[in-house]
Amino acid sequence: MTPRFDSVIFDLDGTLWNATESVTKGFQAAKNSVSYIEQDITLADVQAVTGQPYEAVYEKLFPSLPVEKRQEFKALCAQHELGGVEQYGGTLYPELESTLRYLQEQGYRLFIVSNCQRGYIEAFFQHSQLESYFEGHQCFGTKNLPKFQNILEVIEQYQLQAPVYVGDTRSDFEASQKSGIPFIFATYGFGEVPAEEAAMRIDSFTDLRQLL
Repeated sequence: MTPRFDSVIFDLDGTLWNATESVTKGFQAAKNSVSYIEQDITLADVQAVTGQPYEAVYEKLFPSLPVEKRQEFKALCAQHELGGVEQYGGTLYPELESTLRYLQEQGYRLFIVSNCQRGYIEAFFQHSQLESYFEGHQCFGTKNLPKFQNILEVIEQYQLQAPVYVGDTRSDFEASQKSGIPFIFATYGFGEVPAEEAAMRIDSFTDLRQLL
């Protein structure tokens, strides 16, 4: 039997929408602006690191870059990535708004905690027009904190008593464990978490109607 929660905290990429095409365009534009990156950055490359901690993304994509150059390129990517997402947006998962409305009507308080940079969640709101469903949000770019600490900040700030985190990667699962709250795994996203570790699972966003 599913426990009764008072609030739902969502990851963003791979959970609420898929913006990897826009992010890829941004990364490729950053690559084209410098002379020290030779390989193209593909959609598969971006999908492979989506949802990972912010620093880990660049370590995995550009392991041979000297640290100073990697930091320089990270700043360029951040600028172009945000521009790409602001311009092109992403693809919302099916029945996203109707399911958020259902959860809100059932009395759940809704939040977003993501590993993204500052401004990215705002771009999601701009394109989706769904900001009114969410009471608050937090991201890596605000204070450069890991996801589990941002989850804890949201819990403390909004005095949540029984929250659950919904995400699509192993790092989401680990963040929920470190923050001490239950986890719902979105199997349709970008990661893998075995059922024996994450028993609560959804195969589509609308499955939250039955689970919660």
